[in-house]
Amino acid sequence: MAPVDRKAKNKNFTKKERILKKGKELSVGVKKNRKWIQQHKVFEGSVKEGQGFALKRKQKVKYEYNKLLKKERKRNPDSKMLYKDEYPEHLKHLYMAEEEKLKKEAWENRVNRTKLRKKEQVTKEENEDDEDICGGSELTNSMPVAPEQTENSEKESFPLSNRMKKKLQKKTSYQKTKEEFEKIKEKRRKKKEEYLKNKQQKEEAVKRYKQKKMETFQILSKKTKKGQPNLNLQMEYLLQKIQGTQK
Repeated sequence: MAPVDRKAKNKNFTKKERILKKGKELSVGVKKNRKWIQQHKVFEGSVKEGQGFALKRKQKVKYEYNKLLKKERKRNPDSKMLYKDEYPEHLKHLYMAEEEKLKKEAWENRVNRTKLRKKEQVTKEENEDDEDICGGSELTNSMPVAPEQTENSEKESFPLSNRMKKKLQKKTSYQKTKEEFEKIKEKRRKKKEEYLKNKQQKEEAVKRYKQKKMETFQILSKKTKKGQPNLNLQMEYLLQKIQGTQK
């Protein structure tokens, strides 16, 4: 007859039970050498060892960032990353103004070059005409050409568009900031002048008031030869005061 309790009679062990049994046997006889780790140490590595927690975190962030870049490149391979805000914030307006200035100079040089080219073409055409007609050339050479006429002709030949005029007239960020600073400076100067003026008036008024008080005190503090207060002077002062208020 087969046993009722199979667990009690089953002598075959599972893999897990065998490992546990082996570990118990070792712990009874021999002590296994283990690496000593400080109690307060939470993360792997240290300053001496390197490969610390901060470094691992940095590497992880770097890895994630590279992964994102890779994805971005796969999405649009032709596009390139353009960084415009490369300048420091406190010097940005200066760099921008310099950039605008260089652009303006480049444009002016371009315009001048085209003007010179046109001039050369005109002179070549004139020379060809002179070769054809010798008599007419002598008359044209004898008559002097005014510089104003040449300037006007140049302007007519190269009329600037409204867009270009606006571009040339447009102020740079540096100029704008400078103007704003000048306005603020002027405002402060006016404020300071007004304050100094009011202060001076106040001081003068206080001075006059104190002087008046001193005069009245001197009048009222006068005494007779016997050392008594001079009532006549006091009465005169009161009469003057009453007359002054009536006026």
